[in-house]
Amino acid sequence: MDNRVGGFWNWMFTLSKVPELGDTIFIVLRKQPLIFLHWYHHVTVLLYAWYSYPDYIATARWFICMNYLVHSAMYTYYALKALKFRVPRWIAMGITSAQLAQMIMGTAVNIWAYQVKQAGNECHVSYENINLSLLMYTSYFVLFARFFRRAYMKKAAKTENKGMKKTDSAASLDFDKRKGTKLE
Repeated sequence: MDNRVGGFWNWMFTLSKVPELGDTIFIVLRKQPLIFLHWYHHVTVLLYAWYSYPDYIATARWFICMNYLVHSAMYTYYALKALKFRVPRWIAMGITSAQLAQMIMGTAVNIWAYQVKQAGNECHVSYENINLSLLMYTSYFVLFARFFRRAYMKKAAKTENKGMKKTDSAASLDFDKRKGTKLE
């Protein structure tokens, strides 16, 4: 079946991964800390999108819709921050939580596609693609969960323990400045 609308959005998604690398380039040029999660995520999504595009995989619509949804919120947040708006912390936490939910959903979609194929039904995605995507989504989940813990949970604990040990909290603050706390 010819699906020009789906094909168009699939192509737009694949192309959108190139300018997303611009975000990484700006961080490097501004000499800001570049965390592993950020560059790893952008590079691997770019490679996976370009790898998967020619096959027009069945799982692509799920991945594309989830990614567009989360990225629209995330880049709106970045735009507001760049315009010097004070954005409440809970919004950043919500975006990172949405990213974690995206990784769980991406994993679930891959497991579902695998089960459909195992049952002998047609599912236009290769086992190799499912495995690559599962590896990618699982690694993203681990890295985003680690980021969430460092960026939001440790800061909350520091605020609660502020009066306890000044030397410990000062060292922790320096650590956080070096690591950076970018959403993605």
